[in-house]
Amino acid sequence: MLSVNNIEVVYDNVVLVLRGVSLEVRAGAITTLLGANGAGKTTTLKAISGVLGTERGAVTKGSITFGDKRIDGMRPFDVTRIGISQVFEGRRVFEHLTTEENLIAGGHVQREPRKLRRGIELVYSYFPLLKERRHQLSGYLSGGEQQMLAIGRALMSEPKVVLLDEPSLGLAPMLVVEIFDIVQRLVTQESLSVLLVEQNAAMAVSVAQHGYVMETGRIVLEGSVQKLRDNSDIREFYLGLNEVGSRKSYRDVKHYKRRKRWLS
Repeated sequence: MLSVNNIEVVYDNVVLVLRGVSLEVRAGAITTLLGANGAGKTTTLKAISGVLGTERGAVTKGSITFGDKRIDGMRPFDVTRIGISQVFEGRRVFEHLTTEENLIAGGHVQREPRKLRRGIELVYSYFPLLKERRHQLSGYLSGGEQQMLAIGRALMSEPKVVLLDEPSLGLAPMLVVEIFDIVQRLVTQESLSVLLVEQNAAMAVSVAQHGYVMETGRIVLEGSVQKLRDNSDIREFYLGLNEVGSRKSYRDVKHYKRRKRWLS
């Protein structure tokens, strides 16, 4: 459905951030992109959604295709209109607007009031708590409620693909489980495709079907989530498990040096 083909991304015409990144987002499934902070995961999402230009970045090589249409270089508004929505890290709700006004803003590509209302009702069906808070300023919502709102706002454009960036950030474990459960239901019931960037690697591989591992702007490993779980490097340095399955001390992770064979 969505293919990133050997792209390079440069900021300010100087800084090379992504180096030949290729990945595919499978239709009707969750694909996860794992990696440490600064690996280039969020930049990959921004390259797809078209917002790189607002940060003086650009795709300088390769291509991004959605179906049979090339979308790299397309304006963010147009990327949203063709069916790709991004949920940004840190939620970024419009705090001075109510919950429902945020949803209406997310439906800015909808030209028919009927579709706008249908979108709002769909969001409320998956996030009933938002319906209770629909007249409340979003700046006063809890972190979990704001994350629900950010996902709901992305759904308002009737996307085929959702780019989901760090949905568990700053949330209590029970809320994380609830939100990922809803994401899985959306994939199954609404035929969504999701590209998930998530620091909580254990949670990511528990909900995804396929995954990629990124380091220093490159994809170094990819495969089914079962393949990733079985990989000793992934188990040790992303899932925090050693060879016998016990939890590894995180103070030892700082001594980790990237396996040279990953980059060969």
